[in-house]
Order: sequence, then structure tokens, then C-alpha cells
Amino acid sequence: MADAADTPKSSAGNRPALALHVPEPRSRPGDPVNFADVTISDAGAQPRPDESVKPEEMKDLAYDLVRVLGDDNKAHGPWDPKLDADTLRTMLGHMAMVRAFDERMFRGQRQGKTSFYMKCTGEEATSVAASMALASDDMVFPSYRQQGILIARGYPLIEMINQIYSNKGDKLKGRQLPIMYSSREHSFFSISGNLATQTPQAVGWAMASAIKGDSRIAATWVGEGSTAEGDFHSACTFATVYNAPVILNVINNQWAISSFSGFAGGERTTFAARGLGYGIAALRVDGNDALACFAAQQWAANRARANHGPSIIEYFTYRAEGHSTSDDPSGYRSAQEREEWPLGDPVMRLKNHLIEIGEWDEDRQAAMDQKCAEEVKAVTKEAEKNGILGHGLHHPFHTMFEDVFEELPWHLEEQAAQATRERKIKWPDSHPKDGAGK
Repeated sequence: MADAADTPKSSAGNRPALALHVPEPRSRPGDPVNFADVTISDAGAQPRPDESVKPEEMKDLAYDLVRVLGDDNKAHGPWDPKLDADTLRTMLGHMAMVRAFDERMFRGQRQGKTSFYMKCTGEEATSVAASMALASDDMVFPSYRQQGILIARGYPLIEMINQIYSNKGDKLKGRQLPIMYSSREHSFFSISGNLATQTPQAVGWAMASAIKGDSRIAATWVGEGSTAEGDFHSACTFATVYNAPVILNVINNQWAISSFSGFAGGERTTFAARGLGYGIAALRVDGNDALACFAAQQWAANRARANHGPSIIEYFTYRAEGHSTSDDPSGYRSAQEREEWPLGDPVMRLKNHLIEIGEWDEDRQAAMDQKCAEEVKAVTKEAEKNGILGHGLHHPFHTMFEDVFEELPWHLEEQAAQATRERKIKWPDSHPKDGAGK
């Protein structure tokens, strides 16, 4: 204990002055990587409780790390979902496609073909494997790094690219930022750039499904930083009060855009543990272990369908790339973090598991990677025929006034006509293909 003479005195007599704690990561640019605070449990060591278990009995699973794949590339323990080899190869194929898609779209942004993109490198299992554990018509409420869900559900790549380019083929007509997809047909709710808004929406949808006596559940994805938003906590309250059939997936990838997880409360406890305080079943999972991700989501989905209530799953993973194409992570974290992340790469781990059980090999992996890259390249070229950023091939100007009302009211017709006239005066010869004269 510090000597009394060394303790700063407050302005209120002899009482010691208060001190404010400011979270600080263990390593910054130029520092050696320090993952000393990451505790990795043995694969297969965590018990798998019955899906009807009471949340208060899950305390250990909210602080431990559910793992299936061990360092020997074999599956271990009661959480092993025992998927057949074809399913595992399908899962690996989706993850490889996500990675190929990310690489091509990132390159397109750097070439000026779109304004913005967000990669999910290192987090593929949290969307692909988890979504494969759901029914195809379960409603998902994603954040902006779950492109893997759409790919796993078979959404056409060209529709994703059209949306990213905001061209004339964009079904959302340029009204959303790039990568903020939406597909009713694939039960994929519109992505919002406002943090955590999807969480109360997911809970509300799940409540409505229960009110109607439906069998579909809801699942939502949110970053660990966004759990500090009020919307997340409102969602937790409604979910537990009304026993909503919903899964709240928290992707703890260690970093928000430039602040580490400590600013969202990660220094004090796990993000899964937040569920315990609300009376919500909670799991903390190795987010780079595709089998563990699948198993945890399947457990929570079964629990919700059996009317045992909501679940929170924290996927402990790592954002290998920048937050987005607008971010430079070298400005706030050690350059070697990606290589030294102790839980490895999810694609490599699943590939190595398939090789270990005799259902895959390096040659087939190389062929898969090449096929994915070639498919994405071909689809990208097809989408580019519909337009890229800044060249005028987009939806007619008048469409910005449409699709809110079934019949356009007179005052919007008047505004549209006025705006079109002013646009023609300002740019009489520009954008000949964009339908300004409609």
C-alpha cells in the first residue's frame, strides 16, 4: 500500500483523491504482441448442458470457452456436432467463397469502383457456420460483417455486387450504403449502419413470431463494442421478460473501429456474462472453431424452438483486417497481432480437420480457392456492366421519391417535378443514361 504521504489528497480534506481508470490495450503500434490475458481452454473440456437448463446454472460456460477442434485437428467433447463430411465440405466452401468475395470487393474499392467495403477475414465461421445451424427461414438480423450468411443461404453474388456498386441493377436502388444488403426471400433483414438497432428489431420479430404461434425464430449479430449501446440492453430486457425465441450473437473480435474491447466493458468480464444478469442463457465460444460455432448456434436454436427462452452467444474471435476500407489498423494496434492470434485462422482450422479425418487434401483446397476466385471475378465483371461508382449508370432520378407510398402523393409529385427541372438546368448534358428526364 502506498504511504500516506504519497497518496494524492483531494480538495475535500484528507480523503484520498479519486482516480479515473481509462482502458488501454496491452500492445500498441511498435509494441510486441501481448495476448497474455487470453486463456484458451482445452478442446472438449466444456460440458454441454440440456437445452432446457436454467440460465443461472450456466455461469461457468459464460466465462469459459466452448471448443471442439483441438491442436490435433480432431473434434473433441460433447459439443462436437458430428457433422457429416459433405456438410463440412459445404461449410468450408462457403467460407472460402466469403474470403474470395472479400478480396475482390476490397480490390474494387481500392480501384474506385465503390466507395466503401468491410471485410470479415478471420470471422467467417461466426456467420457461415452459425447460420448453417439455423433453418433457412429463420429470420436473421445481421450487422455489417455477416456477408457469409447471404452466401451460405445462396443469395446470388451478382445481387450483392450490384448493391455494393449502387448501380442500375441494385435492387435497393442506391438507398443503402454499400454492403448493407437486404433480402426478404432469404429471411435477411435490412442491415443498418446505426449500431445495435438490429437487436431490439430481432427481439420484436421473435415476439411477433411467438404471438402468431409460428415456428420460426430470430437471430441477430452485433459487435462487442455495440453491446455498450442502449438498444442492446433494451433488447435483452424485452427478450428475457417475454421469453422471446431469439439468439443474440455477440462477435467479440477484440476491436471496434479504433478502440479495443475494454471500452465496451471487456476488461471487467466477458460479454457472454452480460446475459447472466438478465436471466438469459449464455455461452462463450471459440469463434475461430467452425464446429463450436455451429454447435452453439444449434443449441441456442433448439432452446428457442422449445420455448425455453433467449440465448446470448459470445464468439471470441479476431478482426484480422481493418474495420473497413476507411480504417488503418496499423495506427492503433500491433502489426503482428494477426499472425500471433492464438486461436488461429477459422478456414485453415476447418480445412486441417477435414484433412485429418481423411476427407480433404491440399490439392482440393487449392482447386476450391481457385474456383471461388474465378467465379467471383466472372460475376464481378457481369455486375460491372450495370455500372460502377460515378459513371452515371444508376436508377432513374425520379425513383428517389418512390416506394414509400403506394401511390405518390401530390406534394411529392410536385417536389419531384421541381427537382427534375432544376437538375436539368444545372446539368443539361450530363448523365444521359440515368433517366433524369423520366
